[in-house]
Amino acid sequence: MTKLNIQSTSITEAQKLLNDGHITSVELTEQCLSKIESHDGMLGAFLSVDRDDALSQARASDERRRNGKTRGPLDGIPLGLKDNFLHQNQPCSAGSKLLEGYISPYDGGAVRHLREAGAVLFGRMNCDEFAMGSSNEKSAYKPCANPWNLKHVPGGSSGGSAAGVAAGMCFGSLGTDTGGSIRQPASLCGVVGLKPTYGRVSRFGVVAFASSLDQVGPFANDVESCATIFDAISGHDARDSTSAKLESATTLAGLKSGVKGLKIGLPKEFFPESGVDEEVASIVKSAAKTLEDRGAELVDVSLPHTDYAVATYYVLATAEAASNLARYDGVRYGPRLAESEGLEPMYRKTRGTLFGDEVKRRILLGNYVLSAGYADQYYVQAQKVRRKIYDDFMKAFEECDLILGPTSPTPAFKFGEKSTNPLEMYLSDIFTISTNLAGTCGLSVPGGLTKEGLPVGVQMLGKPFDESTILKAAYALEQALNLDTCSF
Repeated sequence: MTKLNIQSTSITEAQKLLNDGHITSVELTEQCLSKIESHDGMLGAFLSVDRDDALSQARASDERRRNGKTRGPLDGIPLGLKDNFLHQNQPCSAGSKLLEGYISPYDGGAVRHLREAGAVLFGRMNCDEFAMGSSNEKSAYKPCANPWNLKHVPGGSSGGSAAGVAAGMCFGSLGTDTGGSIRQPASLCGVVGLKPTYGRVSRFGVVAFASSLDQVGPFANDVESCATIFDAISGHDARDSTSAKLESATTLAGLKSGVKGLKIGLPKEFFPESGVDEEVASIVKSAAKTLEDRGAELVDVSLPHTDYAVATYYVLATAEAASNLARYDGVRYGPRLAESEGLEPMYRKTRGTLFGDEVKRRILLGNYVLSAGYADQYYVQAQKVRRKIYDDFMKAFEECDLILGPTSPTPAFKFGEKSTNPLEMYLSDIFTISTNLAGTCGLSVPGGLTKEGLPVGVQMLGKPFDESTILKAAYALEQALNLDTCSF
């Protein structure tokens, strides 16, 4: 058996080894499972792993390969799933005690695409409860650490998905991004994370947080692998009413064509005089210069409503969350408390006990901004600002092909550093939130390490449905920098 360094082996390379007979899918999967068994006790990236089911999928892949019926570049490749994706006959808790014991009755849209592609799907990856958080400290089950430094957070809400990939426990994973929950943990964990355009990937079978903002996307240790997963999960799904009527993406075709002639916009609002860590700013500016040296043109642009993005987001996202989470009442899903005391006490006890503090905070905020007398003052006004943020992007894209800036204003912070100050935690997503409000695409690609050895991500934002351009630019940067992956 060929022993692989999974962090530095792309999906393309692993697929070649499989096709050449140097390794089997069972052996690949065993390596991932062994890494989880030996190291996840200190990392906390997985909430559960179904070893038998994973090996069964791997054996089926090996049988297809022996019979010349391989399904494509993901066949036999072990991938993880954030714990808010429905995977038939597997648990899905969304990191919450309120869904403890829930078993998915069917596959969600993105999961179905991966299964059809032959990927080996295993494990429920840790996340902030109901995808609400920026550090993965809000998981109801256990904390997840950053594999670069176990005293630091991995980011959130898809912290387990990013940390597990960085630690070499799977070749890639799926996460969700509502306000930065793919890109921010990708930045903090030193991996590639893509938030596609709203509607590009099916949200069917994903536990909803804020339905007009949620989007499914991949994590991987390299850009080519990220693009491979994205191409597989993209495409129209009639079961998702917000799904764009587009064929599957083909971003791999032009991935290596270079950045010569591309105009890269640098928004002045993403490079303020204060509020961004100096090392982060330096690494991001250096990345921009690297792309310029390879033929791209740097242009100054403006996103003038950036300062309003966080406030706008936390009005709209909490309003939608309050509506979506109303269904978790102890009747249809999960455990039921105080049932013998009557209907209202059961609702109060179940929701009051099993929802975490952050989820309760957002439900309360959401109900407040939707309440009589306040909806026009907050919710309607926020929708108007959202439109202005979208207009900012469209105007900027008249002058450039993509926008570049920091993913997060700081590297990974220590556990507990921001957990007592919700506003400070929310500001961790200041550079990612506006992309969700505008519905455009964005990614984070590693740009370098701080003096303390913590990764810093470079964010690239693209025009709607133009994931190809930002992936192409990210690939060019990745090849130029040739950074080391995590050695966890």
